Amino acid sequence: MMISLFDQFASPKLMGMSLIFIAFMVPLMFPNSFPRWTNNRFFTTQTWLINRFVNQLMMPLNIGGHKWALLFTSLMLYLISMNLLGLLPYTFTPTTQLSMNMGFAVPLWLATVIVGMLNQPTASLGHLLPEGTPTLLIPVLVIIETISLFIRPLALGVRLTANLTAGHLLIHLISTAVYTLLLQMPTVAFLTSTVLILLSLLEIAVAMIQAYVFILLLSLYFQENI
Repeated sequence: MMISLFDQFASPKLMGMSLIFIAFMVPLMFPNSFPRWTNNRFFTTQTWLINRFVNQLMMPLNIGGHKWALLFTSLMLYLISMNLLGLLPYTFTPTTQLSMNMGFAVPLWLATVIVGMLNQPTASLGHLLPEGTPTLLIPVLVIIETISLFIRPLALGVRLTANLTAGHLLIHLISTAVYTLLLQMPTVAFLTSTVLILLSLLEIAVAMIQAYVFILLLSLYFQENI
C-alpha cells in the first residue's frame, strides 16, 4: 500500500535489486532495422520522421555543430522511448527521477561550455557581458549572467522531471477517482474515465514534446558556443 502518491516514483525493487536498470535497457532493445530488401511502412515512417527532426534541429546550427546530430537524435529517441514506455501499466518511468535527468543535462551542458571555451573563448566569455553595458552595471550583469549559465542544466532536468511527474500524478488521481466512483456513481465515473482517456493522450504528446524540447534547448546552447 502506498503511503504517499509520490511513492509511485520510487524505483521498484525485485529481490533486493533495483529494476530501474531494466527500464534503462528496454529502449536499447528495440531493433532499428531488419535484414530485408525493402523496409515496411513503420520503418519508412520512422526514417522520414528522424530525417525531418535532424533537418529541423540542425538548421539553426553552424556546419561545425552538425557532427552532434547523431548524439542529439539518439538521445531524443532514447528519451521518447523511456517516456512512452512509462505510460504502460506496471512499468516505471526513469525520466521522472531528477537525478537521472540531471545526469543527462549536466554533462551535455558542460560539453557546450567546454566546446565554446576551446573554439571561441572570447565569444563565449562575451556572453557574460552584453555589449554597451554601463560601467556601473558590469559587475552585477556578470554575476547575473554567470548564475543564469549555471542554472541551465538545472532548468533542463527540472523541466523534464516536473512535466512528466505532474502528468503521472494527474493520471493516478483521476484513475483512483474512476475506481472509487464506479459502483457509487457510474455516470460520473464514465465521464471521469473520458477525461482520463483524453489526459492519457495528452500525456503521450507531452512525453514526445518534452524530449524534443530537451534536445532543442541543448542544440541552442551549442549554437551559442560553436
